Parts: sequence; C-alpha cells; structure tokens
Amino acid sequence: MATSEPQALVTLDQETRLHEDDHHSIKLWLRLLTCSSLIESRLRTSLRETFDTTLPRFDFLAQLERTPNGLTMGELSRRMMVSGGNISGIATQLVNEGLVERSPLPDNRRTVLVKLTPKGARTFAQMAEEHEHWIIGMLGHLEVAEVDQLMVLLSRVKEGL
Repeated sequence: MATSEPQALVTLDQETRLHEDDHHSIKLWLRLLTCSSLIESRLRTSLRETFDTTLPRFDFLAQLERTPNGLTMGELSRRMMVSGGNISGIATQLVNEGLVERSPLPDNRRTVLVKLTPKGARTFAQMAEEHEHWIIGMLGHLEVAEVDQLMVLLSRVKEGL
C-alpha cells in the first residue's frame, strides 16, 4: 500500500490569477485585494473565536461608539454601506443581547435612534482593545518609515479614485 506524503498547503489568493505580462496596475490591484482579504479574514476569525461575534456586528458597535448621541438606522446603513435590512437584523440581535437600545426620535416617531448601552460600551471597549492588538500583530513588523511611505502612496491611489 502506497503512503502519500503530506502535501504543502497552498494559499490561494487573488494574486494567483496574475500573469507575468499583466499590466502593473492589475498587479497592484490584486496585491491590495489580497492583503485586504487576508487581514479581514484574520479579523473575522479572531472576532468569532474570541468574542463569538462577527465583523459586521463589530463595525456596527464601532459606529455607535464614535457617536455617543446615537445614529438613526438610515445613518448606520449609509456609514456601513449595507442595506437597511442588514442593519435592522444586526440591531435586533444587539438589542436582544443588551448591547444597544433603539428608541423613536421625539419629533419623528417613524425614525429610530440606536445607541450603545453601558454594557455595549464596555463590551465594545474590550473588543476594540483586542482588535488593536490584532492589527498591530499583523502590521507591526513594518517600520514607521515604511508605514509613512505606504500612507503617502495609498493617498495618491485614493486621490486618483
């Protein structure tokens, strides 16, 4: 009986699509996409394993943490660039867990304002602290001068868009 040797795991990412003669802009796009996807994937895993939560829920809480007076569901939807239905589902889950509260605006009862509860603020603070450690763990090997250079170059990319 033949035994098979363990095969090396091959990481498939967006850059595997590259061809040597691809335009440099395509190569850059796929490198940016790969890096972003790898970071996001690790964050999703860490949030799930450490806090039993998702990246959209973390982002939802982060938006509210930045605006202590709360946000309307429409504002949350615009800031997170997702549909109102997605926001509504996340809000319901977080209300049920006691992390956020919803209340109608006094001057417009059809518009709902969402705010962090004290429990939500404490929970998010713990998540944000870990999130910061994870990001530093992934990008902290870069020297300050390298980060500065990347920031300048990415600003040029952003301006071109």
